[in-house]
Amino acid sequence: MHKIVLITGATSGFGKAIAEKFASNHWNCIITGRRADRLHAFADELREKYSVRILSLVFNVQHKEEVRQNLYDLPAEWKDIDILVNNAGLALGRDTFEKGSIDDWDTMIDTNVKGLLYVTKAVVPYMTSKKQGHIINIGSVAGKEVYEKGNVYCATKFAVDAISKSLRIDLLPYKIKVTAIHPGSADTEFSLVRFNGDGDKAKRAYEGYTPLHARDIADITWYCSTLPPHVCINELIVTCTAQGSAVNFYRE
Repeated sequence: MHKIVLITGATSGFGKAIAEKFASNHWNCIITGRRADRLHAFADELREKYSVRILSLVFNVQHKEEVRQNLYDLPAEWKDIDILVNNAGLALGRDTFEKGSIDDWDTMIDTNVKGLLYVTKAVVPYMTSKKQGHIINIGSVAGKEVYEKGNVYCATKFAVDAISKSLRIDLLPYKIKVTAIHPGSADTEFSLVRFNGDGDKAKRAYEGYTPLHARDIADITWYCSTLPPHVCINELIVTCTAQGSAVNFYRE
């Protein structure tokens, strides 16, 4: 019997790579995202390449009613979720606090914190009912140390770290694993979004060193999810070799 993984934010970056990793290992996947055309095309690609079942759900994790409509009453054949990967998230802006955009702050809080909570709240009952499951939250090194102009983004990822740790404790009676993976610099659409579509700025962020790639985080997620039932990795901080902290890099 094929297992089921649910991955949010699966249209690009880590989420897309994670979905492909699980599908290639014959897992059925529920993938979510906001961009319908991209999400459905990716679903078709996974079905064709790996002969697995894919359920693509178009909604925004920021909106609790959309989360409720899509996840609270899944079709019976999709309710037996083994793993939830909370990947949907973003950073907006690189301003000092006094120059920051409140709209950007709201979007980051609504996605990175509230969205993760909404989705987890919807999925946990499927896991508690069978006393089995694994929640993997994609955090950030920005959730382990603050840095200049990180302010609210760092705050949201510190929240992911705290939520992961408290979930781990709260869900102990149900034998549900919780893992937080905190990546450092990674070459995905992340920087393009953060710099409001400025491709030159996004490209310069990775000059002089080799950053992480989405497939690296996909491989790590896969490893964490396939350990024996008695083993749980609580958290991992993952950077490329050239990155020593959130802001310290060696560039050639």
